[in-house]
Amino acid sequence: MGAVNIWNAVEVAESHSSEIPSSSLTVDHSLSLSDMKPRIVELCKDLFKQWSNFDESDFSLETVSGGITNLLLKVSVREENKNIVNLTVRLYGPNTEYVINRERELQAIPYLSAAGFGAKLLGVFGNGMVQSFINARTLNPSDMRKPKLAAEIAKQLRKFHQVEVPGSKEPQLWNDIFKFFEKASSLKFDDSEKQKKYETISFTEIHRNITELKELTDPINAPVVFSHNDLLSGNLMLNDDEEKLYFIDFEYGSYSYRGFDIGNHFNEYAGYDCDYNLYPNKDEQYHFFRNYLNHDQSQEVSDKDVEALYVETNAYMLASHLYWALWALIQAKMSPIDFDYLGYFFLRYNEYKKQKGKCFSLAQSYLSRSETK
Repeated sequence: MGAVNIWNAVEVAESHSSEIPSSSLTVDHSLSLSDMKPRIVELCKDLFKQWSNFDESDFSLETVSGGITNLLLKVSVREENKNIVNLTVRLYGPNTEYVINRERELQAIPYLSAAGFGAKLLGVFGNGMVQSFINARTLNPSDMRKPKLAAEIAKQLRKFHQVEVPGSKEPQLWNDIFKFFEKASSLKFDDSEKQKKYETISFTEIHRNITELKELTDPINAPVVFSHNDLLSGNLMLNDDEEKLYFIDFEYGSYSYRGFDIGNHFNEYAGYDCDYNLYPNKDEQYHFFRNYLNHDQSQEVSDKDVEALYVETNAYMLASHLYWALWALIQAKMSPIDFDYLGYFFLRYNEYKKQKGKCFSLAQSYLSRSETK
């Protein structure tokens, strides 16, 4: 991940799949929808030759959602037979290549898609990708805690964790955290207010916290699975009529620890305002774990297995706070998006410090009991 953009999305895609059309065009993320339309039309005609003679009026464009790192657009194309084809165009957020490994994402998508996850990849371009359209609504944070939906998310996540993605199976969590740490600890802000806030951060303390947490979690021996790593409400979609749930957006996906993916998901119950009082209680977590462990209803889940997953998840939940806190510092410097990333760093890091004692003693007492057995 150096200080320069070291992955070119188009080159990566071209080298991975000959059947996926690619274009070197880019689309400016900051344009209004009406100014963006001619560019998107040009892109669609370039990628999909069957539409190359179509008129701009045959295309319509609307915003599906604007995450803090992505813009999702729905493109509808009226074909000669009056048939309407819907596509999703995803524009990568500007400067996100500092925190996202696009190569990893583009390698994984075909395998996840084949296993029934996410949209089908139809094309790639200079700063984004075109995918099949999913007819569903994005969840709200409060939806995720509804028992029926939580059970479905748990079962789907277990299936997601069983997908085999070629390449290195080494867990990436600590590599990513240490890479983020290196970048985050050597920033300089032009804005003097931001610089002042930044200088209050003790990177020695953060480094010590990362090392201690890694030492705490290593003996837990959490299974290493292909993880989504960003299962927030905005990356979950539901078709209410069909009651079908979709996981989308695998840009942070990598091999990682099972407990990290679940703990990170639980942290997202707090929503965009980071109200961590909304973190699921023990009963809600156990409901999730039982559905995760018995996703195909084939066997009785033992209390021992549920407790082990509870300990694992709540230890790695802390790693999720450190990961996104450091991510936010890099974004505060790199991202042109109007979001208080520096404030977000403090929200996540302070929550880490608040939960640390409880989660450490939970894991330590569990590990010491396991050793004496």
